[in-house]
Amino acid sequence: MTLYPADDRFAEAVRAQLGDDVLRPVSERYLEEPRQRFVGQGGLLALPKTVEEVSALVRLAADACVPVVPYGGGTGLVGGQVAPDGPTPLIISLDRMSAIRAIYPTENILVAEAGAILADVQAAAEDAERLFPLSLAAQGSCRIGGNLATNAGGVNVLRYGNARDLCLGLEVVLPSGDIWHGLSRLRKDNTGYDLRNLMIGSEGTLGIITAAALKLFPQPKGVGTAMLEVASPEAAIDLLSLARDQVGEAISTFELIHRQGLQFLTEVLPDIRQPFAKPPEWSVLIELGLSAGQDPSDMLEAIYVAAEERGLVGDAVIAQSEAQRAELWAVREQIPEANRLVGSVSSHDISVPISRIPEFIQRGARVVAKQGPFRVNCFGHLGDGNLHYNVFPPAGHDKAEFDAQRSAVKRAVHDLVHEFEGSVSAEHGVGRLKTDDLEDYGDPVRLQAMRAIKMALDPKGIMNPGAVLKN
Repeated sequence: MTLYPADDRFAEAVRAQLGDDVLRPVSERYLEEPRQRFVGQGGLLALPKTVEEVSALVRLAADACVPVVPYGGGTGLVGGQVAPDGPTPLIISLDRMSAIRAIYPTENILVAEAGAILADVQAAAEDAERLFPLSLAAQGSCRIGGNLATNAGGVNVLRYGNARDLCLGLEVVLPSGDIWHGLSRLRKDNTGYDLRNLMIGSEGTLGIITAAALKLFPQPKGVGTAMLEVASPEAAIDLLSLARDQVGEAISTFELIHRQGLQFLTEVLPDIRQPFAKPPEWSVLIELGLSAGQDPSDMLEAIYVAAEERGLVGDAVIAQSEAQRAELWAVREQIPEANRLVGSVSSHDISVPISRIPEFIQRGARVVAKQGPFRVNCFGHLGDGNLHYNVFPPAGHDKAEFDAQRSAVKRAVHDLVHEFEGSVSAEHGVGRLKTDDLEDYGDPVRLQAMRAIKMALDPKGIMNPGAVLKN
């Protein structure tokens, strides 16, 4: 169906129904995305304050066949939040819908509007002596609606799961403008199709999430953090298995770090204090969250001793204070910023079966070397199989020199991921950046089913056109 721009005539229709307050000039913020791969078009920007206003906006857009781009915190890395082509869209920002609607401590549930910043959700849970464990580098600016729309991951997936696993119910405005009142606090409800999980990860192509009922957890009574030098990725996987045998599901984080990432920190962020005098080839950041009566330092030391006896680890730093813990986390959390400052030729958010990660890393190095004398920074969430496998220009060169090779590098890495039965989008989503990848590597039957769902819920194709599924 033909779509039409959000022009002056459409703006007048919005004002006639909702007044002047809902519309704003389109600032550059709403037309940019962090990796600068896409530049959005300035159409019409609306900042509704209620789900009813979101409903009215979407209904008007549906009636006029105007494309709608939902906007959360703008931190997505695959271009899902901007529309670079097609008719100028109605951008619906959830910035003004940021309330924590309710907290039920005895149920371990928090209800938040979609515009709530993730860090504010975490703080509200902490005020209720609970934990909301979703943790991302962008948590100070990303919003919970966008986290759910992209099924965000982060550093605690090993223990608590993705955003999908942390949500019980949703309130969603469908492409027709109808409101699905699905803010259930039930943990058991087998009454038909699971619309919640259909909406989570749909990246605004099936509706706009306006509120969510989120799972909370008890706060750990003791937290232990350590960075350990490991002999190899194989040793890191063996270390994870050993640690699980000793402490079970108390492992919250298990992050693999390559020497290249530490060297980038030295190069562009020298103020970051690193734990080792000489960056090891491979290291692991591990964090435990324990119940009362358990000593995290003792447990980490026991893990280290057992791992050293098996030849899995070398040097190690176990945090003895909150300040030392923060320093270890700063190393991990600033690696993406160092990557950005160095400038990648091609960045890859991939996952492969955990047991095959060492083989993938070895094969990947050879595959990239065939493309040119590039540097590879491989790091990420080893405990759940998600690696950020990023390719950089040789030292002394700028990424712009290799723009012509970006597609070939990405294709080579993604072909290898596919060979390993992995995913080319582990936690960032598809957006507009990876629509071709979804077509190239996705199961044809699954793609057919996705298109059927899209057509059933959004027959006019107004919701975030060009994202996830190609037009």
